[in-house]
Amino acid sequence: MFDLPKPQLGNISAITISSPDLEKSLQYYQKLGFAEVMRFDFPFPWIQISDEALLIMLRLDDTPYIALTYYVKEFDQIVTSLEEKGISFIKKPIPSDMLKRALFQSPDGMNISLVMIVDGFKRPAGQTMLTMKQEDYFKPDTYTNKVCGMFGELAHPVKNLGDSITFWQKLGFSVLSKFELPYPWAIISDGLSIVGLHQTKDFNFPAITFFASDMKERINKLKTDGLSDFKERGGSGNVVLTTPEQQHIFLFSLGF
Repeated sequence: MFDLPKPQLGNISAITISSPDLEKSLQYYQKLGFAEVMRFDFPFPWIQISDEALLIMLRLDDTPYIALTYYVKEFDQIVTSLEEKGISFIKKPIPSDMLKRALFQSPDGMNISLVMIVDGFKRPAGQTMLTMKQEDYFKPDTYTNKVCGMFGELAHPVKNLGDSITFWQKLGFSVLSKFELPYPWAIISDGLSIVGLHQTKDFNFPAITFFASDMKERINKLKTDGLSDFKERGGSGNVVLTTPEQQHIFLFSLGF
């Protein structure tokens, strides 16, 4: 377990993913250990899903999109605070908007959105790798997600690790661990989200990442259950999944 900072961006975090077919996406993520939490049609059709540790917001849109999203009570105050720190917004709400939303990006193109919190939204109570006891990493029966294993990070490729860390620190993130091999990388968190910053050319997309001590067996089970679009990354116990929304999920064995 790690000592985590107090979140500064919002009250609940999620990963927002656009989908051209919400029901198809829901069925896919159900095979990965997620379940529907709630759905609505305002301001566009969406389905909220969770594996009890990670929250994902699927929204209806034909254009591929992924963002780290924060649901915020004190929306205006947080926007002002970020602008005072030099954060420039790509999109900000206008007075006629019924639901306030704002968008900015990391220096390496990660979408980060702020959304006025909606009644009924809840923060998942399950454990991630940061909140689990490290001795439980090799006890698969303790994993919150019984299909994919432990949520580890939203992996984010960056050009310069030091510059990227400086940016994320403005958002309230702290460096929890930092390494130089096999390339410069770090795990950061703001107490809600877990982001892996990877100074590498090994991949050029964000990826939701899970770890398990028995990942090879889990991958074989997923294949038996009908999932495809697997690509091995260093062995049969480490793969990248391409989702129906053209996003990516890493399934890695511990120690990879």
